[in-house]
Amino acid sequence: MILPVTSGLGAASPPVLRHSQTPAADSGDAGSARHQRRQPSHRGSCLFGMGPLSARLLMQRGRPKSDRLGKIRILDLSGLKLISEHLDPKLMCRLTQLQELDLSNNQLETLPDNLGLSHLRILRCGNNQLRDVTALCQFLQLEELSLEGNPFLTVNDNLKVSFLLPKLRKVNGKDASLTCSQVENLNRELTDRVTAHWEKFMAAVGPEEKAEKAQADFVKSAVRDVRYGPESLSEFTQWRVQMISEELVASGGTLVHDADNPERRPKAAAAHRSRARLVALKRPEDVPLNLSPNKRACASLSAQVEGSLVGSDGGQPALKLEPLHFLQCHSKNNSPDDLKTQLWACAFEPAWEEGATSQTVATCGGEAVCVIDCQTGIVLHKYKAPGEEFFSVAWTALMVVTQTGHKKRWSVLAAAGLRGQVRLLHVRAGFCCGVIRAHKKAIATLCFSPTHETHLFTASYDKRIILWDIGVPNHDYEFQASQLLTLDTTSIPLRLCPVASCPDAYLMAGCEGGCCCWDVRLDQPQKKRVCEVEFVFSEGSEASVRRVDGLAFVNDDVVASKGNGLGTICLWSWRQTWVGRGCQSTVAVVVLARLQWSRTELAYFSLSTCPDEGIVLCGDEEGSVWIYDVRTVLKQPPPLPDAPQAPTQILKWPQPWAHSQMVTKTMVNMVVANPTFTYLTALTDSNIVAIWKRQ
Repeated sequence: MILPVTSGLGAASPPVLRHSQTPAADSGDAGSARHQRRQPSHRGSCLFGMGPLSARLLMQRGRPKSDRLGKIRILDLSGLKLISEHLDPKLMCRLTQLQELDLSNNQLETLPDNLGLSHLRILRCGNNQLRDVTALCQFLQLEELSLEGNPFLTVNDNLKVSFLLPKLRKVNGKDASLTCSQVENLNRELTDRVTAHWEKFMAAVGPEEKAEKAQADFVKSAVRDVRYGPESLSEFTQWRVQMISEELVASGGTLVHDADNPERRPKAAAAHRSRARLVALKRPEDVPLNLSPNKRACASLSAQVEGSLVGSDGGQPALKLEPLHFLQCHSKNNSPDDLKTQLWACAFEPAWEEGATSQTVATCGGEAVCVIDCQTGIVLHKYKAPGEEFFSVAWTALMVVTQTGHKKRWSVLAAAGLRGQVRLLHVRAGFCCGVIRAHKKAIATLCFSPTHETHLFTASYDKRIILWDIGVPNHDYEFQASQLLTLDTTSIPLRLCPVASCPDAYLMAGCEGGCCCWDVRLDQPQKKRVCEVEFVFSEGSEASVRRVDGLAFVNDDVVASKGNGLGTICLWSWRQTWVGRGCQSTVAVVVLARLQWSRTELAYFSLSTCPDEGIVLCGDEEGSVWIYDVRTVLKQPPPLPDAPQAPTQILKWPQPWAHSQMVTKTMVNMVVANPTFTYLTALTDSNIVAIWKRQ
């Protein structure tokens, strides 16, 4: 039975497992990114390098060799320090048969609008200073385009390119069909919204108002009020909204979707055929699935609470969560058959404005880091590091002063894993700004300080936690990180958790050997410190030395931890535990409640919390998501009940199909929600990013 859901892209459809690449090009390593980027240069400085082009130079650098420009099919103008004014349209128009043009490694800021290259199929413009791509619309036959190494271009420009060039097959060496499909979906939704806005706007126009003024006001109103997709795509969506509004006015209110344009229809159909489809079915029964060899142990008992049921006290209604997107965006070699890559960590981007919430989530696994818009399911950016396996990601927001003296807010994403290196990614620009060679062994997890946006903690298999100050990038987009503290551990740290009420003073970590706490105050002289307190969850029990693989604050006082007791999540009080500590180095936690969870012996299912909503989340070995609204639990008076508290609900794995294969079970390694609990994202052992939306 097909479970009908809304895809979030306009029309109602079942959730689809999309073999996602990205609108933006896969980024390379930091070294190559820095090599490709250049400082913005003044036009005058270029005039000493290369003068205006001449017919003689074109014939020298053209193929096949000819004394007539009209016979040249391939032209290499790379590395000549060309600026935009050097591309003389009167001269270029004589290249009537040109099919391939290389303008890479120059200093072009724009392309002239009337170059007249009507047969051009391949254009290389990498490593320039391009700031706009709309001039590319003159090359209607273009099939391959390279724009790598233009630091001012963003994902919005990649979407514009896909819209403007109907025959485009490759961008930066990657298949462009998925981006074209995403653009079609965005365009369809924007057209519907602009049309609805037109009807509402015109209904309110009085008969005395002049039509011309009303129509001009409508265009301004649509650009101001029609919104769809993430803030990072606003440049593209507002650009399209203005175009659609003007077309709507010109047509008198009748508009045909661009997807219905015969020239674009074949490309849209091909893009959809290339995507692996995933149809979510209601769970009929448990079907065996081979467990990952990296997580071998006994299977769990079946869950006792179905996703549609309320909690055990009957007082907490289940949240209405709609499955929205299922994405394959971390595939090895971009293979649609990859259902084995393990995904480990995800985090929502911090909101740009006070009181706002984010719908952009970063995910990591295998050799890739992806940034996804939860509303549309579009992979906004994808960064690859061949040979790496990413285990953790963390966001921060920096205020950067540009060369012109203006302040600009940057969202920076830190990603780390097997190589022991931290990569700092400038998400909007889509490249890696720098690499911190932090540890000689793999980095298990990392997190930014909630109070100091440049302070980053990294925790490694070398049994050390290091606090870094990554600083603010300079005019060359480069970071200069410095080491502030080193914290020694007796076992491998798995989860980091600054103490919510005093994040500048104490850091907790869930480790293979238990839960520890360090003094991280920077006004203390020691730069290398040992664990100050170890927290014990059951005095005199072997549980006191068990692994803690889940750790997060529910509010300023209450901590949720997992791993120290089979089949349970523990809620305990930081404040009461710390007050009763005295001078002891080992302290028993003050338990407030225990939550029922899977009785599996498998490890490394990370829990997370949504403090504003009082929610605790955790995945399990069968693909289920356990959801706990702990506000009622924490209000219960002592004594504690003997039995753990049941979850508010359990989201069962929807058993999707991919390439005629049912993904019957999977492991949900991590699940997170944005602060308002609008979107929930789960990462699996089978290369699937699952996104739900709260209704």
